[in-house]
Amino acid sequence: MNRTLSPGAASNRVRRMAKKITGYIKLQVPAGAANPSPPIGPALGQRGVNIMEFCKAFNAQTADMEKGSPLPTVITVYADRSFSFITKTPPATFLIKKAANLKSGSKEPGKVSAGKITRSALAEVAQVKMKDLNANDLEAATRIIEGSARAMGLEVVEG
Repeated sequence: MNRTLSPGAASNRVRRMAKKITGYIKLQVPAGAANPSPPIGPALGQRGVNIMEFCKAFNAQTADMEKGSPLPTVITVYADRSFSFITKTPPATFLIKKAANLKSGSKEPGKVSAGKITRSALAEVAQVKMKDLNANDLEAATRIIEGSARAMGLEVVEG
């Protein structure tokens, strides 16, 4: 008997199911310093994810980055309790404070200046943040970072 499969039946046999996503966890984790203490442990434990497995994978992936810099991380948790994660660049405020050698921004931005930062230093920060920013070119990204610097109470100077 010559048996042919309908087009739908043939594709069902080949089709693989994607893992079912049960949720996303957004955290700021220090580069190379993930450990099971709060906030990482409780957030992952609540979803049934192996905490130490995440910590080892995260620390291995961020080993070449500056230790301790905060990295926004989006952890995708699947139904089988496995996970994947994406790390983004450090927050603009962290990079700006580092470039301007500041501990914190102004308590009263617009009234009290926290310090000065050059436009070229902001361009370097924009270069690092470029992939996470909604900007088409470096100039637009620099303007976005410049706005963040002003909101922190920094005076932007030419240079």
